[in-house]
Amino acid sequence: MTADKSRRGHAIIEQVKADLKDSALAHLPSGVFSANAAWLVLATIAFNLSRAVGSLTGTDLSKVRSGTIRRKLIQIPARISTSARRIMLHLPTSWPWETGWQTLFAAACGPPQAATI
Repeated sequence: MTADKSRRGHAIIEQVKADLKDSALAHLPSGVFSANAAWLVLATIAFNLSRAVGSLTGTDLSKVRSGTIRRKLIQIPARISTSARRIMLHLPTSWPWETGWQTLFAAACGPPQAATI
């Protein structure tokens, strides 16, 4: 039983390392240790934020890699316009990830939810 838990934990860590290597860790900036250390910290923060974004959508994006989250939710072909001093974001029509993106936007920018005890 404990061996199975240990192997599952190891598999999760390996997936995280592979995800980081496919994104920010593939481009370490230099041979300077402090620059690489700062890059690693920022890469870890970006990874954790992308995991949170995937979880907040409430869809199957909570289990995908960071590149998929960037492609489907962050790098969207939207148009920004202004009218009457208001900024409008025009999302693509019949975009398959619109509900997940709107759920994420409401969670990030909406009113705070009531605390439950």
